Amino acid sequence: MMEFCDKCGSLMLVEKKRTRTILVCKRCGRTKVLKGKITVTETMPSEKKEVVVMKREEAEELPRTKIICPRCEYNEAFWWMQQTRGADEPPTLFYRCCKCGYSWRSYG
Repeated sequence: MMEFCDKCGSLMLVEKKRTRTILVCKRCGRTKVLKGKITVTETMPSEKKEVVVMKREEAEELPRTKIICPRCEYNEAFWWMQQTRGADEPPTLFYRCCKCGYSWRSYG
């Protein structure tokens, strides 16, 4: 539940003052004593992650390039491009190691 200031209508924020918890309006300074227990929570938006699923046989048809795998240090990988951001942004290069199968990306 959110509390708004009776005087100016701004959102009141929780502050700890010695032994009690109060609500304070950052705009006009009005305070309000809290009674009972309070729980403060914050929700962070989650980032959507795109997962590329590819069978081993499908990877064999992809072009190969000389690049060092960050996991096993083998020097050859399959590669493909995919538009993962806005159309005005460059495409993302994906690599898959020919030896260990580890996949990674490079933003162009």
